[in-house]
Amino acid sequence: MDEPFAALDEIKCQRLNADLLALWPAQRFTTLFVTQSVFGAACLTQRVTVMSLRPGRIVADIAVDALYPHADDWRRDGRYHALCRAASAALQAAPAGVAAGTTAAA
Repeated sequence: MDEPFAALDEIKCQRLNADLLALWPAQRFTTLFVTQSVFGAACLTQRVTVMSLRPGRIVADIAVDALYPHADDWRRDGRYHALCRAASAALQAAPAGVAAGTTAAA
């Protein structure tokens, strides 16, 4: 999915995030989201992969250290905030071509 919730307001976005997380235990589907939203990526995923600009190369692969699907209070969890910080740092380093390597969010 390429930027699936980009045009939505925050309330609708959070509702659809919750719907996706609720569907996952029953369906066990795999979805690849392409997004520029660190917060959206951190909310929905089990891992965040950050790519550089042209040529697109993976500069960070961050495993999410939390039960999946994430609980309703995930956005208030310190691990969520650490994941957002790590993904943001990798994005900032990506245009410069700095490889962040494989990391795990604490």
